[in-house]
Amino acid sequence: MAAADPLSQVFSALADPTRRDMVARLAVADSTLNELAERYEVSLQAVSKHLRVLEDAGLVSRTREAQRRPVHLEAEVFDLMTKWIERYRRQAEERYRRLDDVLRSMPDDEARPRPPRQPPQTGEVQ
Repeated sequence: MAAADPLSQVFSALADPTRRDMVARLAVADSTLNELAERYEVSLQAVSKHLRVLEDAGLVSRTREAQRRPVHLEAEVFDLMTKWIERYRRQAEERYRRLDDVLRSMPDDEARPRPPRQPPQTGEVQ
């Protein structure tokens, strides 16, 4: 199986609510594996696996400070996501601007929605 592109890895890693919560916590401050594990009702091994997924996606890194191994959020990865999202946001806004222009250029009677056609009542002739 081919390796996923970086953007796919990031979105895949963030698809899990526990990992999103870990990212939110790491945005506030670096934490060790044990410090992160205290906040979840899962094993230390499960937290470690979640961190591995985040690390493989480039969202976090682990460093060594004396006996500690803090986990650090890599904010640069968010630039990749932001650029991708921003591109599609701009395209959607442009599409809505064009629709607004078309609606503004229409005469008022054409812009008003027509009432839906009612089916004939029983016994009525069309």
